[in-house]
Amino acid sequence: MATAAINPRQQAHDLIDRMALSQVNSAVGLLETILDPVAHSLANAPYDDEPVSEAEANEIAAARASLARGEGIPLEEVLRDFGLSMEDWERMGRTPLEPLAQGQ
Repeated sequence: MATAAINPRQQAHDLIDRMALSQVNSAVGLLETILDPVAHSLANAPYDDEPVSEAEANEIAAARASLARGEGIPLEEVLRDFGLSMEDWERMGRTPLEPLAQGQ
């Protein structure tokens, strides 16, 4: 008996339908990694186990204390330094990005 050509997309759907939920979760993670090379690179990056120096620890503590005193730089000011607005920031947070309107 001859076998008909199998559509790989349909074959993938059929295989997923036969999986347990835990297997589907693993497959989704694998597919996301395949589709996003940056995520793949990050997932495979070596762990940074370099110890924090005393000077770095002091700088971190000073930065946290500054933030606790309310001395942080407002997001709007940081965005303004890059020529961006809060509207730009919110647009960048949407996935997928919405296209800019004509003239922007």
